[in-house]
Amino acid sequence: MDIQVRNLQVQVTSKALSEYLSPYLEQLQIFTFDVNKIKNRTFAIITIPDVGKAEKFLKLYGEKEGGGRATVRLDWFLKPLYFRRGLNKPDEATIRCLQREDKLEHEKRKKRQQEKIVQHKRQGTGDSKTFDVSWLRCGVWDYQGPHAGFVPYFQDLRRGAIKFGKTSLTLLLFQAPVESSWVPHRPDFRIDIPYWTIDHIVTGDYDEPLVTLSLTVAPKFYEIPEQLDFQMSALGLGPSKRVPKRWRVTSLEKTHEAMVGSCLVYQINLASRMDIQRLLHMFQTNPGMPAYIPHRLVSIQAESPFKSEMKNLKEILLSGRKYGHFPFPIRFQLERLATNAFLPPNKVVQLLPVVDALYKAGGESPGVVTMRVAEAIRMLGKQMGYPGPQEDANSFQVGHLGKLLRDNAKQWREEGSLYDLNARHEHVVLVHKAVVTPAGVYLEGPAVEVTNRVLRKYSKNIEYFIRVTFSDEDGESVRFDPNANLERIYRGRFKNVMEHGLNIAGHTYQFLGFSHSSLRSQTCWFMAPFVQNGSLMAAENVIKELGEFSSIRSPARCAARIGQAFSDTNGKVTIDPDRSLDPMEDVERNGRTFSDGVGTISLRLLKRVWHEYALSQKLKPTCLQIRFGGAKGMVSLDTRLKDEKLILRRSMVKFYSKDIRDIEICNSNIKSLPMYLNRQFIKILEDLGTDPKVIINLQASAVETLRRVTTSPVNAANYLEAHHIGKAARIPSLIRMLEDIGLTFNDDDFLERVVEIAALAQLRDLKHRARIPVADGVTLFGIMDESNYLKEGQIFCIMGDPNTGRRRVIVGKQVIVTRAPALHPGDVQVVEAVKIPPGSMVNSLNNCVVFSQQGERDLPSMLSGGDLDGDLYNVIYNRDLLPKFTCEAADYPRMEPIDIGREVNRRDMTDFFIKFMETDRLGQISTIHLQLADLRNEGTRHPDCIKLAGMASTAVDFSKTGIPVDMSEAPRYNSLARPDFMAPGPRVFIEKKGNVFEEDEDDDDDGEDEVSALDPDFKRRRYYESDKVLGHLYRAIDERSFFDAMHKSSEAVKFAPNQDIMDLVWTYVQEETLLVQWRHYIPLARDIKETYESNLFDIMSDYSVHPKHPLKEVEVFCGTIIGKTGGQPKHVRDAAMDMKDRFERDVTFTIERITQGDDGDKHEALARSIACMYTAFEEVADRRGYYKKFDELKSWRYVAAAVCLKEVEGFQGPYGPLKRGFYEDEYE
Repeated sequence: MDIQVRNLQVQVTSKALSEYLSPYLEQLQIFTFDVNKIKNRTFAIITIPDVGKAEKFLKLYGEKEGGGRATVRLDWFLKPLYFRRGLNKPDEATIRCLQREDKLEHEKRKKRQQEKIVQHKRQGTGDSKTFDVSWLRCGVWDYQGPHAGFVPYFQDLRRGAIKFGKTSLTLLLFQAPVESSWVPHRPDFRIDIPYWTIDHIVTGDYDEPLVTLSLTVAPKFYEIPEQLDFQMSALGLGPSKRVPKRWRVTSLEKTHEAMVGSCLVYQINLASRMDIQRLLHMFQTNPGMPAYIPHRLVSIQAESPFKSEMKNLKEILLSGRKYGHFPFPIRFQLERLATNAFLPPNKVVQLLPVVDALYKAGGESPGVVTMRVAEAIRMLGKQMGYPGPQEDANSFQVGHLGKLLRDNAKQWREEGSLYDLNARHEHVVLVHKAVVTPAGVYLEGPAVEVTNRVLRKYSKNIEYFIRVTFSDEDGESVRFDPNANLERIYRGRFKNVMEHGLNIAGHTYQFLGFSHSSLRSQTCWFMAPFVQNGSLMAAENVIKELGEFSSIRSPARCAARIGQAFSDTNGKVTIDPDRSLDPMEDVERNGRTFSDGVGTISLRLLKRVWHEYALSQKLKPTCLQIRFGGAKGMVSLDTRLKDEKLILRRSMVKFYSKDIRDIEICNSNIKSLPMYLNRQFIKILEDLGTDPKVIINLQASAVETLRRVTTSPVNAANYLEAHHIGKAARIPSLIRMLEDIGLTFNDDDFLERVVEIAALAQLRDLKHRARIPVADGVTLFGIMDESNYLKEGQIFCIMGDPNTGRRRVIVGKQVIVTRAPALHPGDVQVVEAVKIPPGSMVNSLNNCVVFSQQGERDLPSMLSGGDLDGDLYNVIYNRDLLPKFTCEAADYPRMEPIDIGREVNRRDMTDFFIKFMETDRLGQISTIHLQLADLRNEGTRHPDCIKLAGMASTAVDFSKTGIPVDMSEAPRYNSLARPDFMAPGPRVFIEKKGNVFEEDEDDDDDGEDEVSALDPDFKRRRYYESDKVLGHLYRAIDERSFFDAMHKSSEAVKFAPNQDIMDLVWTYVQEETLLVQWRHYIPLARDIKETYESNLFDIMSDYSVHPKHPLKEVEVFCGTIIGKTGGQPKHVRDAAMDMKDRFERDVTFTIERITQGDDGDKHEALARSIACMYTAFEEVADRRGYYKKFDELKSWRYVAAAVCLKEVEGFQGPYGPLKRGFYEDEYE
């Protein structure tokens, strides 16, 4: 029920009114309500979910019929308040949110009463968490003898205040001196620091009331524009007119800008000495505050300005200077130590003699020496902890750091390293990277990247190409902020980098280009000029050699065409275009192109591709996604073609290029992909009449599969194998072999944790993304029926197993075909899946869905605007999921790209890149669509959702047309009310002992959050219980109870909970191989182990959000990144996939060295594997002395044990206990 309150001061805010009314409402047992103060008006709307309680409030405080006075009158700011029933129907979403909160509040209060909980959390909540500050400094840690000290490089003498909230703190800097603490002054600047970015806080004492914040990433800075109404806002009164947004800026001022990304220690001086005790009391009585260390610091004077120190480091590494002879990889790593805040620049300079001595030591080829020294420097960054009073001063002295460098260089091995991987595979290349944030430029790499046409062409000059990503300080994209203007970040900071380039390690890199996929991840390529074959190659020359682009008048289209050359390609096959290349006309009808993006390839030429890639699978790919000069798209096998032929259609050719000899392979249909439902598919199916119970049962089946994972070794091994978890490390096989010798994985902490983390990742995907596997479904590339057999409304769907060679054709009168992303109800269609007559060339295909070229409209374009140049399509042949009806597919008009009327230049493309980052709203549109589809009775068929689907189409095409979507056209909706399935989940932590636990959500909302109070108009997001199928799916999974049950079932099947399983395995191996001579392989085994663990340390660091917060070993081992709340964002999922691929490559190489040695000798595999297992148990120095941020590694013993037991099985012969006929787990 809505209640209208009138006669308010026009400047009153919703928050202030809510705080005033709260005690009066609580007297009537009204604990959940919403207040919406109408801006620039004198009235507000109070929404109360319980109509009966709302009536009681009106009876007591409301106006009487005929204008009589209220029984009890409320006066505020010397004015009486008038309450009456609202004139309009209350917002449905708000009511449902309040009803959910009311239910949760009731349960919370009931639980408190039952458990008689002492609310210790509220002790001190009445105390202010705001402290006046007299000055601010920014600098770094250093040591004076054994004592920790702070080195200031920047000082701001403006007075201010520091406010501690629930999850972050804010520093305010005032324009004018503050004479007394109670007088509100307008702040000039605001600095936001989330608690998760604080490593520790050092507090001073009465004599020196200092607070020193040691951060892991730079803060966010905001400039606050002048506003006359600030003082009223501080008193709970809002502005009389719309408040100008604050401006996100890069730093506090120009001198601060030079160091803000690399100096991450901030020191403030409390204005009152008495406040230091109040501060310590606040830390002690408020859970959730950052870790603090009471310690008196020494003050160390900086030798010179930070900018000068950084300039000196860069100049001393230039060609012709003292250390200019260092190759680029070494210079890059040295500069990285300073820019990434591992060491101050002057300390890096002090290390240069050590680096020089290592580089000049000789004894190896220059290339190997360069790799060794560069990796020694890179490892140093991983080994260093956070400086401060908690660390030993000697750890950061130049002498100790130099010893670490020498040890690193001595221990480094090329075998199994990134450089070795790069040398063994032609389709990968080592790329250096730069991450540009509002505060700084951070250097990373080199990292293994799949190569592309440009890098392949200039493979001898890779160091002149660098991959640049634009992001916020936390690694996420700079997100739209309704409370801040981001123009100075996009149009200032980022644009300046795009236009003027980056100076890194002696090279000046300028913008070069980007691929379509990298545009969405806000990543592009820069390059520095170099000389090749006597010619100077700059960005303009490289682009000119790619093709002819002068006729393209659209920056977006021109960038997309150039971007084709930056697509990842796994290799190439060279042809003679005069003999092998033929054109073919497109199949067009009714203004539609049925063959959009697809051509054909002959069997003879395709066999060359198979041979080039040394494909050993029984079932070879028959469809390839390619780049060929200025052409792109799919080519499918046409057995009717003779000789070596590549047939390209006009729709495939995007621009003219002279470079038409190499067929570059982006992807292939070597295997089919599994089918998963997601929120969009599920909502459309529900709206088209699919029985919700079918979808609920599919999820229940998936959850039950997860539930059974820990109940038996067979279930665990099968699950890990099916989901390709630990398969390269042979963990499924190890679990089975343990069972064969009478042991269970449940008795081993590490193996049990691997299984639990794997289950956790899928459970969170189920709950927070509704990612439900569909056994009777498949995801395949789409191509056109070249035989013209298929009729309109028919498809030919064929799947094959690349290992067995078996193929299967899906046949059915009604099957579902769709494509992601699906927002329009017409994006899901029902068609007939048929067989093709014997002898047809189509029968030679596999792992693809073939669409008809007949009819009024091509089916791919009906499925979320798809085409055939490499799009994936989903086919579902589960009849229970069939909708009762379908909707007409969307038919959006083709938008012509923006034409600037002249040739596109580099600045046009950089402007477009910035514009895209600034105005890409696809994610926001998808979120609004999901909200409204749940709230509207018609779901995705409601006009509002149809409108949003059209806007999403415009947003998708933005990267090609340059036309951004107009968000003012979006339907009006309550952005603060969301269905519960969109709520974030609890954060997950991984304990050292291997248990997975989840932090309880902070349900204490009674304490004032002084940081959020700075935004008086800010209202938190609310969630209601969705009554649609997505809501039922979400609430059906309770993560905490699931894992409690999983632990109980695991405990119930343990055989030897107090024994070390791997010790028992080692004993078993020794008993079974008494006569085997293996000790002479111990040095090799140690080397293999060292290489494996070094690579593992690298991965744990390289794929973390921040290098100083490495991933857990088990996350890498399982190929998943845990820790964020709820579902993972796409870039984290992509990073996890890359991480998994890299670890699998490393562990595969490790196992090859064990089984084949370094000389290919397979006969000594057993002896080598025993030696490797021995190294897992011998007493060795704890490597955490070198890698302080990492926990002790444990996985080596399991990799070694899996290989060793397999070799023991072969050694025992056909009658040994490990000889299992049922399981086929070969590793060749």
